[in-house]
Amino acid sequence: MSLSALSQSVSAAMKSEVVTATRARGGDINEAYDITLGDGRRVFVKTNARADRRMFACEARGLDWLRDANAIRVPRVLAVSGEAASETASKTASETAASENETPFLVLERIASATPARDFDVQLGQQLARLHRAGATRFGFDEANFIADLPQDNTRCDTWPAFYVARRLQPQLRAAIDSGQAPARWSRDFDRLFARMPELTGPPEPPARLHGDLWAGNVLADEQGAPCLIDPAVYGGHREVDLAMLRLFGGAGPRCFAAYDETWPLAPGHPDRVRLYQLYPLLVHVNLFGGSYVQSVESALHTYL
Repeated sequence: MSLSALSQSVSAAMKSEVVTATRARGGDINEAYDITLGDGRRVFVKTNARADRRMFACEARGLDWLRDANAIRVPRVLAVSGEAASETASKTASETAASENETPFLVLERIASATPARDFDVQLGQQLARLHRAGATRFGFDEANFIADLPQDNTRCDTWPAFYVARRLQPQLRAAIDSGQAPARWSRDFDRLFARMPELTGPPEPPARLHGDLWAGNVLADEQGAPCLIDPAVYGGHREVDLAMLRLFGGAGPRCFAAYDETWPLAPGHPDRVRLYQLYPLLVHVNLFGGSYVQSVESALHTYL
């Protein structure tokens, strides 16, 4: 999608002309822009011509679900591609065709990043505990969604070990082997892990409200230096999954995890489960990037074999 076409789509969705659009720093998946509208609003826009057409709508619903917990700041969703057209019952055939051919985009409240407050890590730990404690109705979610641009099956399972195996590890494992990114022997090795999963996952807990893709790059400091979460891959799951991922790529410091544990103590043995719950994001990274992540999976896997 050209910037001109994107500007026209955003102008129509926001009912205000795009005055300026500046390329913003973003992740590896989408293009991002800081946009100023004619009515003075500044917004953040994500777009991806190659994305599944459902991806940004799923992200928007995930952001709203996290915000409903009233636990930690999440950017407000202002518009998502296809939404305005679907709400207009009298749209013409040409308008319908234009909407179907439109490149997906998502318009969000712009968060002006600032230096983290001195107690940022403490705030983050406390607020994550409150977010998780808001809970979910099931292990899973009411629709499939995405982690990065990979599909994420959220079909309900009755227990957490069953969900973690069937909806998280197995799909990424199959994709990695089928694409040639991972060796075929992983199938045998992971089967051994799966047989032990009920004993490895810790004491049963009710489903927590998870961000789902909680690496350090998805945690911002807002204008006040307070935590703000972006780019979720939400579902109801075990809260230790979010915390394990936050530790994976040089994320939050010890004060964050101490504050979390003071707010909502973790179950005994949780340090022994960190590598187990890092397997999912590591497999995702194998499917996205290959390379050294294959060895990282091997290392984590053999902790439990």
